[in-house]
Amino acid sequence: MRKGTFFCIDAHTCGNPVRLVAGGYPPLIGDTMSEKRQHFLKEFDWIRQALMFEPRGHSMMSGSMVLPPCSSNADASILFIETSGCLPMCGHGTIGTVTAAIENAIITPKIPGQLILDVPAGQIKIEYQQVNGKVESVKIHNISSYLAHTDVVVNVPTLGELVVDVSYGGNYYAIVDPQKNYQGLEHFSTDQILQLSPLVRQAVDSAVECIHPEDPTVNGVTHVLWTGEPTQPEAVARNAVFYGDRAIDRSPCGTGTSARMAQWYAKGKLQVGDDFVHESIIGSMFKGRVESTAQVGPYEGINPSVEGWAKVFGHNTIWVDEDDPYAFGFEVK
Repeated sequence: MRKGTFFCIDAHTCGNPVRLVAGGYPPLIGDTMSEKRQHFLKEFDWIRQALMFEPRGHSMMSGSMVLPPCSSNADASILFIETSGCLPMCGHGTIGTVTAAIENAIITPKIPGQLILDVPAGQIKIEYQQVNGKVESVKIHNISSYLAHTDVVVNVPTLGELVVDVSYGGNYYAIVDPQKNYQGLEHFSTDQILQLSPLVRQAVDSAVECIHPEDPTVNGVTHVLWTGEPTQPEAVARNAVFYGDRAIDRSPCGTGTSARMAQWYAKGKLQVGDDFVHESIIGSMFKGRVESTAQVGPYEGINPSVEGWAKVFGHNTIWVDEDDPYAFGFEVK
C-alpha cells in the first residue's frame, strides 16, 4: 500500500523552509526543465501535495528536487515544488537547494564555487562561498526579469481601489506600493495581508494577461508583494510576499526581489550596477544587484542577481501510504 518513500534534507533560507527531496522521486520526461515540469504536474503532482501540505508540511513549505542537467553546459537541474504549485523559478528555494546539495555532495560542480543550473524558467548561474564544508552564501544570477504592466487599477473587497504594477522575476508578482488605501506594510497586520492577498491576486489576474513571451506555460499572477519601510539600517526596501493560499514568505523572496528590481529599473529608481538590499517580514535580507540589461520578447528588462544564505537542520525519510486518509495532504482554510 506504500505509494512512495522519500529521503529529504530540510533547510531554511533566511527563515523560509526548503525541503530538498534527495531520493525517491521519479524520472521525468522532457528535453527541458519546462517540459519536465509539465510531466511532473500531469503525472506526479501527488508527491508535491503529500510532502508540502499538512500533515507532513505546512502552508509555507517549499521544496525541490535535483535532477540531471538538461543542457550540456549545466551541472544539474532543479524542479521546484511548494504549496502554491510547481514553480518556474524559486530564489529562496535555489539558495537552500544549492546549500543542501553542495554540503551533502548531491551536486558535484564542474568548477568549485560555481554552478550552472537548468530550471523551468530557463538557465541560471550560481556563485557560492564554502568554508570548512559549510556553504556560507549563494549568489543567483537569475533569469531575465521585466516590468509587465504598470498602474493596473483594481477594486478589492473591504479595501477599495488599488493601483498595482505587475513584474516578472521568475514568477509574476502584483506589487502593491503605498497609496491611499494601503499606507505600507508597517500599517497592516499579518492577518490582514493573508486575508487581502487572495482578493488582490484574483483581481489583478483577471484585469491583465500575463504570459511569458518565450514560454507560454509560465503565466498568470501567482504572488502578491506588499511593500513598506525597512527596519534594518542596511536595507533599501522591505516586503512581504504572499503565495499559495495562506503563505507569507519569511525570506525576502528571490524572484520577488528580482521582480521588484525590474520594476524599479523600469521606473528609473535603479541603474545597471546598483545594489538593492531587500528586507523580509522577519528582518532577514537578500542582497540584489542589477547586473545588466536584458530583452525579454518585446520588453526591456534586467539580468538581476540575488545573494543570501541558508542553513541545513535535518535529514528525514518520509513515506506516503495510500491507506492513510491524509496521504496526499490537506490545508486548513
